[in-house]
Amino acid sequence: MKRIHILIFVLLVTGFVRGDALFTPAQDPLVVNSKSIALNSKLSRACSRGDLEPGVKERCTRIPPMSSMSSRAEGSHHSADGTVTETEFRTGDVIYREPLRHWAENIGIQHRLELVELKN
Repeated sequence: MKRIHILIFVLLVTGFVRGDALFTPAQDPLVVNSKSIALNSKLSRACSRGDLEPGVKERCTRIPPMSSMSSRAEGSHHSADGTVTETEFRTGDVIYREPLRHWAENIGIQHRLELVELKN
């Protein structure tokens, strides 16, 4: 019985160290990219605003499923697997994203996003 407890403990510690076990505060976009993402004080925790100045690169975060409305912008999105996607948004574009780990870079003009986290 003691071996099972030790095994469970080791598996939990391994999961937390890898960061896959839980959505940790260190991966929260509001914490990791606090200079470019701010909580919308009129709405719940699930709504925030992202402002990316031209040339700004975010730090890597894990995002939950979300929808956002964008201003006009050009961006480069970098996935954890190394995939790079360049995107162009028009003002009012609505974007849906599945959960992913990524970071973004503004390669154009000032970019503003209104972010809404979706329930799983």
